[in-house]
Amino acid sequence: MADNGSGFWAKLKRPSVKYSLLTLLSVGFVSGVLFWGGFNTGMEATNTLEFCIGCHEMKDNVYQEYKTTIHYSNRTGVRAYCSDCHVPKDWTHKMMRKIQASQELYGKLMGTIDTREKFEAKRLELATHEWERMKASDSRECRNCHSFTAMDIEKQKKRASKMHKIGQEDNKTCIDCHKGIAHHKPKNMPEEEDEDDDGGNSF
Repeated sequence: MADNGSGFWAKLKRPSVKYSLLTLLSVGFVSGVLFWGGFNTGMEATNTLEFCIGCHEMKDNVYQEYKTTIHYSNRTGVRAYCSDCHVPKDWTHKMMRKIQASQELYGKLMGTIDTREKFEAKRLELATHEWERMKASDSRECRNCHSFTAMDIEKQKKRASKMHKIGQEDNKTCIDCHKGIAHHKPKNMPEEEDEDDDGGNSF
């Protein structure tokens, strides 16, 4: 048995007599490109709106709320999709987020939020996790479209202008003040937090 094992590994290590090194490298390169292309295509498919609302938990709850917001319909016709706010664009953070999001499969299998009542009961917990993630990244996904340096604060409405100036001075991040911008805020949200948050309605 040991000899057979040794012979097998020896064959793997031995240069190929039948195929040239160039052929082997070419096959390896093409296989790598096909694998990487397939992987990226599959990964991008999970960023589409269709994928995000493929389960009724999302389609019947947060998607219905999102359709009533400025991120869905506005005067400029620019629409932010689920992945624009919830999935980082750079590869490293995107992979980390996808791995983290894979835990949601367990929730799906266990029926954690498969009814409106269950969803509402867990809304604060789910929202808090997302707010913490966004704050930790300095609202990175928000800043893909919104940036203090690109804002003409003087052209904003009075309240928005005032709050953005304060936000810059106090090193605030988007999610500190805009928790209700795309989805309803939890009904059992702490009062002090709710009072500080204008829900993004002043724009």
